[in-house]
Amino acid sequence: MQYLVSVIDDKSSPGSTDRQPAISEFNDRLIAEGYWVFAGGLADTDAATVVDNRGEQAVFSDGPFVESKEYLAGFWVWEASDLDVVLKLAAEASRVCDRKIEVRPFR
Repeated sequence: MQYLVSVIDDKSSPGSTDRQPAISEFNDRLIAEGYWVFAGGLADTDAATVVDNRGEQAVFSDGPFVESKEYLAGFWVWEASDLDVVLKLAAEASRVCDRKIEVRPFR
């Protein structure tokens, strides 16, 4: 089963900015143990554009689709045999990233 593992940062109390070496080491372990599918860090929400083409014309809006102090800073896609394995890895990821993590299975 595959899971979307979202890294959640907080504009009012951001996580540490010196975590990249630890994150790289954690990623290497995910790859070696066969959990890694894909991952990426995201630009700040100020760089977002929302596209809504449900009407007669497409509307393009600068900024995120919702204003919030918390935002999606990055993500992984992991493959694992069950949720318990993913939750254990997510707890480690939260410590490594110094950020909250959300886990959601793909359908």
